[in-house]
Amino acid sequence: MTILQIASLLIVLAGAFGTINYLFLRLPSSIGILVVALLVSFATLLFDLAFPGLAIADQIRGMVLGIDFSDALLEGMLGLLLFAGALHVKLSDLRAVWTVVLVMATIGVGISTAVVGIGFHWLTGTPLLIALIFGALISPTDPVAVLGVLRKAKLRKSLETQIAGESLFNDGVGYVVYLVLIGLAFPAGGDHHASGASAGLMLFAQEALGGAALGLLLGWLVFRVMRRIDDPSLEVLLTLGLAFGGYELAIFLHVSAPIMAVCAGLLIGDVGAKHGMSETTRNYVDAFWMLIDEILNAVLFLLIGFEVFAVVFDAGLLVTATLSLLLALVGRLAAVAIPVLALRPFREFGPGVVSIMTWGGLKGGISVALALSLPDSDWKPMILTVTYVIVVFSIVVQGLTVGRLARKVGREPELV
Repeated sequence: MTILQIASLLIVLAGAFGTINYLFLRLPSSIGILVVALLVSFATLLFDLAFPGLAIADQIRGMVLGIDFSDALLEGMLGLLLFAGALHVKLSDLRAVWTVVLVMATIGVGISTAVVGIGFHWLTGTPLLIALIFGALISPTDPVAVLGVLRKAKLRKSLETQIAGESLFNDGVGYVVYLVLIGLAFPAGGDHHASGASAGLMLFAQEALGGAALGLLLGWLVFRVMRRIDDPSLEVLLTLGLAFGGYELAIFLHVSAPIMAVCAGLLIGDVGAKHGMSETTRNYVDAFWMLIDEILNAVLFLLIGFEVFAVVFDAGLLVTATLSLLLALVGRLAAVAIPVLALRPFREFGPGVVSIMTWGGLKGGISVALALSLPDSDWKPMILTVTYVIVVFSIVVQGLTVGRLARKVGREPELV
């Protein structure tokens, strides 16, 4: 199938499954599309078992494997999704909680990677470095899933900003840690992967700091151009060019494209909106990026649902996946609780912050994409299956219940 045919099919299916969810399931849009896609996928697999001669599942599996989910997300959709998410996080709000966001998005990712990696090594016998790679790819919270849930949860403003800011930045940091570990485990795995500990640190600094600097520079340049014009359609086009072009430029320069997209989005969404856009333009930009966000969310969750055809299931792996799911929750708890305890002498936290941020730390398409992009090895099928089970549980179960948890423990008067 051509790229246009694949895109057309995905849009049609996303619209059809979204309609089914709206009429019958009444779940949040993205989660509902994922659930319908999973139901259709499992129904197809069962139908294939009942009528093996038709081989429908094999045909769908071929189509799914023909879509490079990893490239489609990491080098296509992710830049737009991160830029759209960052547009709606105000720098003034982020400034009030920047220490929490910074610590959780850096040290928190490291803690979770270590806890999950060491636990996975003990649980499965996977080589420690490979287990740490799994810890790195499963540790970041997915901003696509998290920001979608936040719209419904109605959290306190500071807590919402903490969760949104952390999910936007730990995504990029987790990706960099993943690249460093891949370079250590598979030295021939890429032309710019790290091949030693010192090279790994250099790569981390280059990717993270370089991505942030590039995002701020490009965002500032686009902001200066937008100040000189007053054409809503053109200014929307400029933001789209910034998201697309900046992301590809970051990949070319070997700096973190996700961090670039977040920093550029934050600058345009705050400084650009205040000082570079008229009210009409702001409305155009907000509406355009909200629509882009909703459409890409629908397609992404549809793809996650169909990736079940790329996963190998057996009883042993499902047991391992269940235990690894508990391990991932423990890693997330450590990544939240340790920074909160360390920062308590310097600032106060509102009620329920640890429980909400732990349960609200949803995994998503980024973890699946990173698992799919692993170099081929004996451990890849197991890691992919475990990752998929954790992601589906996280989106469906945690995503549908975190709002109830937030209403129960997280909406008391806010502490400053």
